[in-house]
Amino acid sequence: MAHRDVELLAIGAGPANLALAVALDELAPDELAVNSLVIEQADTVSWQRGMLLPGAHSQVSFLKDLVTLRDPRSRFSFVNYLHSIGRLSDFINLGDFWPYRQEISDYFQWAADSLAKVQVEYRRRCVGVEPCRDDAGTVTGWLTRLADGSTIHSRYLVVGAGRDPFVPTEFATLPAERVVHSTEYLPRIARLDKDAPHRIAVIGGAQSAAEMFDAVQTDLPGCKPTLVMRSVGLKTYENSKFTNELYYPGAVDDFFTARPEAREQIMREMHITNYSGLAPDLLEKLYRGLYLDRMNGTGRLAVVTMTEVTAAFEDGQDVVLELTDRRTGAVEELRCDLVLLGTGFVRRQPALVRGLAKSLGLSRVEVTRDYRLRLGAPATGACYLQGVNEATHGISDSLLSVLAVRGADIAADILARRAQPADLVPAAR
Repeated sequence: MAHRDVELLAIGAGPANLALAVALDELAPDELAVNSLVIEQADTVSWQRGMLLPGAHSQVSFLKDLVTLRDPRSRFSFVNYLHSIGRLSDFINLGDFWPYRQEISDYFQWAADSLAKVQVEYRRRCVGVEPCRDDAGTVTGWLTRLADGSTIHSRYLVVGAGRDPFVPTEFATLPAERVVHSTEYLPRIARLDKDAPHRIAVIGGAQSAAEMFDAVQTDLPGCKPTLVMRSVGLKTYENSKFTNELYYPGAVDDFFTARPEAREQIMREMHITNYSGLAPDLLEKLYRGLYLDRMNGTGRLAVVTMTEVTAAFEDGQDVVLELTDRRTGAVEELRCDLVLLGTGFVRRQPALVRGLAKSLGLSRVEVTRDYRLRLGAPATGACYLQGVNEATHGISDSLLSVLAVRGADIAADILARRAQPADLVPAAR
C-alpha cells in the first residue's frame, strides 16, 4: 500500500475547499502551498453534479465566487474566468447577477485547473480518518485512508465533503433502483427508457423537488409525475435585501457571538430564505404547466399538498406509497414506478466527521470561530470543518456566500499556528 506525507490535506474538491486552495495558492508561503493537496472522489470538479439541469440558475450572485469578497483583483474571479474563455461580453449583455448552474460548475473546474501550487487529485475516495498522537498524547496530525488502500499523513486536515443525503426512513426499505435522491437525478434518469409511461412520485416542497418535477416532464416525456409535499403549497424564497444582509461574511461574527436564543430566532426566521422555498420563476413555470394540464384535460400532472408519506413498500411491479392527509387523517395509496426524493440533506454532521470525532473521544463536534475542530487535548496538528457549521456560524455556512472569506479565515489560522513553536500551540478546549 502506498503512503505519502503532505502538510495539508483537504477532503473534497467542492466550492469550500477550492476557495481554501485558492487562498493558499495566493496567500500561503510556497513551502505550505506546494505541500497542500485536495482530493476528490469523482473524475472531475462538478457543482451539484446530479442537478446540473439545462437552464437551471444559481441562486447566488456571481460576485460571491471563490475570491471576490476577499480580493476582487484576484485572477481566480468568475469575471476573469469569463474573460479567459471569451464569454465576458456575452455575460455582461445578459444583464443577470445569477449565472447558470452549469457555468458556475465549469468555473470551479477552471479554478482547480488554474492552481499554480496547490495540487488537486481525482479518483481519491476517503474511507476514514484517524488522529496521530505522540507519546505524550498530543495530536500531531492525521492519517487518512483511501479506498484504494493507500494512506496520506497530514499535519492539517480540512473536511469539505458536504453533508450526507437525507433519505426518510419510510423509503429506506425500498430497493435502491426504486428511489432516486436529487443528488443522483441526472445519471439515474438517463438510464431509463425515455418513452415508457413511468409513474413518478416526487417527494418534497422545495427547490430540488420542484426542479425534478419540472425536469422529469422533459426527460421522461411519457411519464406521469405527482408532487407530494407536507406544506400547504409551493412558495418562493423570502429574499428581501434586509434579510439578505445576514448572508454577508461579516454576519458570521454576529451569529457566532450571539446568545443561544438569538441564534435560534435567526435560524427560524431565515429558514425560508434558503429552505422550503423555490425561485419565483420556477414557481410561475410550474403553476402555468399545471394550469395548462387542467385546461386541456390531460390529467398528466398532479400536486398533493399537506400530505405525509407514512409508509412505502413494493407490491408486485408497483411501489405503493401510503399517503396520510394532514388535515383529515384520511389515508390513500399512490402507486408508482419510481420515487424521486427532494428531501435535502441530513442535518447532523457527516458520517466522516462523526467517525473522526469518535476516534478522538469527543462527545460532540464543536469548532472555533476559525472553523477549527475543538480537540479537547494538546495538539500541534489541526482539523477544520467546512460547510457543516450552521449551528455556530449561521445559515450561510453551507452556501456559496462566505466561501472566499472563510477560506481566508482558515488559511490565516493555519499560518498563525505554523508560526508558533510546537510546544506553545494551545489545546482547543
